[in-house]
Formats: sequence, C-alpha cells, structure tokens
Amino acid sequence: LVYVEDQGCIHTVAVTLMGKEQRMLPSLGVSLKTSGVGAMALGAIIAIITLGADGARAEPTVINFTQVGCQFIESEGGIDRGFTTRSAKDCERINRDTATKRLGEARPLVLRPGKYIFRVFNKNVPYALGFWVRGSGFGRVTLPSVSGGGLVLGKTQDYAITLKPGEYVYSCPLNPTPDYRLVVKG
Repeated sequence: LVYVEDQGCIHTVAVTLMGKEQRMLPSLGVSLKTSGVGAMALGAIIAIITLGADGARAEPTVINFTQVGCQFIESEGGIDRGFTTRSAKDCERINRDTATKRLGEARPLVLRPGKYIFRVFNKNVPYALGFWVRGSGFGRVTLPSVSGGGLVLGKTQDYAITLKPGEYVYSCPLNPTPDYRLVVKG
C-alpha cells in the first residue's frame, strides 16, 4: 500500500511492506519510522514518480469557492449572508452598503506559488456568473490572470492558473462581489 499525504507543502509518503509502515519526507530523504532501507528506497522512488524529482506537486491544487448572491461564502469566513439578488444591480447596491465592513472581516487567502484550479460553484444565483483572478495594483500588468463567465445556476466551472509570488484580488464581475485579497508567497 502506498499513499501520499499533502500537509500544507510538506509531502509525506507512507509505504507499507510486509505489514510495517514506513513514513518519510521524500524531499528531505528523512525517515520518520525505521523498518528497513528497502522500504525507504521504494518510498523515495514512489515519491519522485508521484511528486516529481524536485518534490513539487505534479497536479494542481484545487481551491473550491461557492458563489451565492454578491459573495463567495468561503472568502467571508464560511458565512452565507443571505443576500437576495435578481440582477447585478442588486449586488452593486448591497456592496455599496456592506462591502467595506465585509472585507474588513475577511482574511486574505494565502497560497504558495504553483499550479491551482479555482473550482467555482453557482449555488443559487439565477443569472450567469463568472470568476476573475488578477494581480493587484501594478501586479495587474505583471502577474498572471484567469477569468471566464457562463457559470449558470447549479453549475461548477474550473479556472486553471499558475500563480507567481505577489498580491492578487479575485472576484466575480457579473455577480459583483468585493475584490477579495489573495497573497502568494513562499
């Protein structure tokens, strides 16, 4: 049995051979529990195949967002504020009255550089939505960006991007949400 755990950016590989588990940090070659050099070598080989020779993730990390009227639930501490909206104009009015307070309570999303998929679900908004990640300030010119629309009620859509270090914002321009902060460092 072989499996890989992702604990933040520390990759742990566990290999079970003949009933004994061998756990290690493959990028450092450190054994956390000794049960034979063969198991450790096999684990290191599997780690290289699974994670790549440099220990980086082979697959993008998926970040899930749920859009409801005028907001992303996860970006506001998991709180669905229950805004009722029939059009973008409703959100413009709601955000004019509430966005400053909501953003003051929201924590920035902090990620490491790398490949990501932002998976966005339209939970209950009756019109087509979108998603847009872009650099903040001057970073809007120098940092990567991804955007798209057509996210109808009940649909989930993926937005793939390779993030570089810097300050970003993300939002939905069609179901106007506040510009939530995203910080990429590491």
